[in-house]
Amino acid sequence: MTKITKKYDNLAQFVFHTREKLGLSVSGLSKKCNLNEEIITNIEAGLELFLPSTIRQKLAKGLRVSLNEIKMYEKGEDYNFVSPQILEELRLDILYNSENKAYTAFCPICGSKLITRIAKLYDLEDNLVLHPKARCSKCPFQLHS
Repeated sequence: MTKITKKYDNLAQFVFHTREKLGLSVSGLSKKCNLNEEIITNIEAGLELFLPSTIRQKLAKGLRVSLNEIKMYEKGEDYNFVSPQILEELRLDILYNSENKAYTAFCPICGSKLITRIAKLYDLEDNLVLHPKARCSKCPFQLHS
């Protein structure tokens, strides 16, 4: 088994450059992967740091790379020492306060400002499901559902 060496600093750079090498636009890659263009755009903008397995699989197939290559660039869950209760409170806090323009959440690890958003997804029965997401502006902490 050959070892994969890192050529890029993060997932966003990896996806962007790999897509460009294949000569694909964001729209072309989204069609090839069967993913929404917004997902590809968010990944390339650095807003998605850890991918759900289904998205990772579709992206790997569309980019013609292995799952391990994508995983190598994803930020891992380096916050196992943060209690599940704190993470759940943060999820609920983001969910219920995201409309408030003055709302600011803070990282449970370093205390820096979190960059938050609500991902709007649909389940198999076409019901809207809201997923709070956050990433720290200073450390590797990220909140995903």
